[in-house]
Amino acid sequence: MTPPEAPRDAKPPQGNTPPAVSVCPQHGPADKSGLVTIKTRADFLRAARARKQGVGSMMVQARDRRDGTDAIRVGFTCSKKVGNAVARNRAKRRLRAAARDVLPAHGRPGWDYVLIGRAGDTAARPYDMLKRDLVHALSKLHKTA
Repeated sequence: MTPPEAPRDAKPPQGNTPPAVSVCPQHGPADKSGLVTIKTRADFLRAARARKQGVGSMMVQARDRRDGTDAIRVGFTCSKKVGNAVARNRAKRRLRAAARDVLPAHGRPGWDYVLIGRAGDTAARPYDMLKRDLVHALSKLHKTA
């Protein structure tokens, strides 16, 4: 025996919990920290032409989009100099975790950030120093803004 189907015009139950993911109308869904991931090559190239700040464990590129949206967008990349796929993915996972912790507090709304891993340094750096490096790079990048 199958349960009866709900009427087509029935609305889903309304709960008090907000959605876990917000959606930026122009740039797509954000994660729980409010960051939107950069996915297109054109956006990475635009960030590469903007400001850059190297720190011990990474290179940070930052660009003011000036498009009127408040989303903080972030992208991650590691070249083959970092190592094989396992090493590159480990470095990017660490960069993603640091970005989730640091960018909501220190990033600026309407900016794009690209974090580039460095061979050996990104994966080997202690996590608190990795976050400190990102904060330092952001303060330098925004000082000239």
